[in-house]
Amino acid sequence: MFLLAATSASYWPFFVLAVSVVFIIIAISKLRMHAFVALILAAMLAGLLANKDSWDIVQKDGKVKAMSSMVGVVEMVSKGLGDTARDIAISIALAAIIGMCLMESGGADKVVRRFLAFFGEKHAGWALLWSTFILSAPIFFDTMFMLMVPLAMALRMRTGKDYTLYLMAICCGGTVTHSMTVPHPGPVAVVDDLHLNVGESIIGGMMIGAITCVFGFMFSKWLNRRTDVPLRAIGGVSLDDLKGVSAKSESELPSFFWSMTPVLLPIILISLTTVFELAHKGAATGAGWGVSLVNLFGGDQGFTAARAWVDFIGHKNIALFIGAAISLAVLAKQRGLGLKKIEDLVGPPLETAGMIILITSAGGAFGLALRSAGVGDAVQALAQGYSLNLVLLGWLVAAVVRVAQGSATVAMLTTSSIMAPMLVGTQLGCHPVYLFTAIGFGAMFCSWMNDSGFWVVNRLSGMTEKETLRTWSLQLTADSIIGLLVTLTLSKLLPMV
Repeated sequence: MFLLAATSASYWPFFVLAVSVVFIIIAISKLRMHAFVALILAAMLAGLLANKDSWDIVQKDGKVKAMSSMVGVVEMVSKGLGDTARDIAISIALAAIIGMCLMESGGADKVVRRFLAFFGEKHAGWALLWSTFILSAPIFFDTMFMLMVPLAMALRMRTGKDYTLYLMAICCGGTVTHSMTVPHPGPVAVVDDLHLNVGESIIGGMMIGAITCVFGFMFSKWLNRRTDVPLRAIGGVSLDDLKGVSAKSESELPSFFWSMTPVLLPIILISLTTVFELAHKGAATGAGWGVSLVNLFGGDQGFTAARAWVDFIGHKNIALFIGAAISLAVLAKQRGLGLKKIEDLVGPPLETAGMIILITSAGGAFGLALRSAGVGDAVQALAQGYSLNLVLLGWLVAAVVRVAQGSATVAMLTTSSIMAPMLVGTQLGCHPVYLFTAIGFGAMFCSWMNDSGFWVVNRLSGMTEKETLRTWSLQLTADSIIGLLVTLTLSKLLPMV
């Protein structure tokens, strides 16, 4: 059945994918080409190999304009870069400021000292893992990593070791929730397509995700022994600066409350938007807690007015603006700095953020080029008639789409649209939540250079491309496989049908 489906499918998109991948590897590793340039050229190459007669490009005024093949490729790549930058630019810039302030003020070191005092140095990695796992439930991974990486750096300065472990603990905890929990867009789409109950998806996703994190952290320890990533200067914060902060006494550091506020407050504000959204949906369906929250504000009109303000201050960019303002105030007060000195300190992290934004956006453009070349459609064609356990098939399709175009969210969207029709009139043999988690874990598989998350981790952690492939890429691949095994095992032991 699989051979028949494969025979009828077009292999050209896979050729485009293979050529693009080989080009990026050679350009970065052998020709020493800058990642931004390599990704843009790879995106254009993929667009040209797509061999379209014309491209329909959405203009600034919202109108669609047909363009000739070669000019259309350039415009398509530019649009992909711009769309990605629109989503990430402000957040990355503000998170870079928060990170710099946490390091320069000693706030990150204060948090780390409290972590070590509570959990002990031996369990610092576990503390980072579960903190990230819980806090990142409503937060995009990129934003969460930017907020947590200063803590990993401060831990490395404090303990003198295990930087790889701390980074991978953050990555493990943050990526699992990104693929497992509503309100992240990928899980939302899968829940809708599979007609799952939101509460069941959250409980199932968090439970299976937590089990996966336990085994994933064991893999992180193995990676830590295998690859010792050194701590490098990032975003204008030199190693001497970090050592100076680390050597300060407790009285010279900001309080634990003000050290945590720039990180926790944006998370709380962003989470509030989710609470209000779910309350609105719950009230519409008669859910008691949703009705109670609406009534707390005096009915629909008062709730709607309150929600407008919550949605505003809980928008990720506004929430991070608030966090950045607080972090700057803490830095100024703690070190007695004037506006001119603050301006000088803000410059380097923004320059670093600019490079991250460019590289990440170029990765988005490359992903769009691959989608435009029909890679997703080719995968869907191959999946049709592939007679396998549907839970395993869901993971496999999501993994292939993920590797092909980079985005975990797009992989989940594509896979759920493929799998949903297959469930009609079919006995899955277990609760649909297992298919949901299988798709989520498949969408984590093998993050590499076409994934924006790869470049965020690469640039903010100070790792080289090779180190990122040997740590981040392997960690997510291991988590994906572990998650699949946990899902398959539980689907047999506790099918819940």
